Amino acid sequence: MLEVIDRGAVNESHPAPLLFVHGAWHAAWCWEENFLSFFADRGYRALALSLRGHGDSRTEKPLRSCSLADFVHDVSVVAESLPTAPVIIGHSMGGFIVQKYLESNDAPAGVLMTSMPPQGNLGSTLRWMRDHPWHFTKMTLTGRALPYISTPQLARERFFSAYTPDSDVVEYAARLQEDSARVGIDCLALSLPKPKRVTTPLLVLGADDDGAHTRKEVRATARAYRTEAEFFPGMGHNMMLEPGWAAVAERIHTWLGTRGL
Repeated sequence: MLEVIDRGAVNESHPAPLLFVHGAWHAAWCWEENFLSFFADRGYRALALSLRGHGDSRTEKPLRSCSLADFVHDVSVVAESLPTAPVIIGHSMGGFIVQKYLESNDAPAGVLMTSMPPQGNLGSTLRWMRDHPWHFTKMTLTGRALPYISTPQLARERFFSAYTPDSDVVEYAARLQEDSARVGIDCLALSLPKPKRVTTPLLVLGADDDGAHTRKEVRATARAYRTEAEFFPGMGHNMMLEPGWAAVAERIHTWLGTRGL
């Protein structure tokens, strides 16, 4: 049922595979653009899944009613199919899913990239209401968010910095897709992570020009997991697609190396 893009192979230097989890409105393609080949070329096995109803992954029930627990289960299915426990790397909502996964699953390490904070998505939701009240009203009435994030202008505002070429923004905006309305509610209050249950060491990365999550929220995420956040200047929310993506990938590679991974 699940689309999994699989690149490279483990070796003695990098014994744990890397499993990448995308955020809302995206799919595995966002990792395939740059990150999978970067890590495969450095001797890792790098995999990216599309959560159910995203990309080429099927879903047995309407996407709008898929829950956070459903998406956590998808990560578990892929992780359990691997010979050894993977490092889990999540972006945005994918970072929230990773936090929930790690409550009850061990991993050698994890990375949260511009992740939704453990206190939930209320801050981002309130900013959306403030900046685009009419969009938010229509989204609430229809349960559809895609029209309000998928134009080049709106996609840049939320996902990309001023340094991202217009052609890239147009291309990536066209690949965004609708997401689950139910998960939006889960991430507000119904299914918040419990950081005290997580023992996996985490690297928390933020972007200075993030249109979705503030520096304060990223710092709160790091604090909840007993670490400090690291920020990349001149970078937008979609760190794996921004012009400076290689610096982010290199930082993850270096950090994993310090842990023998």
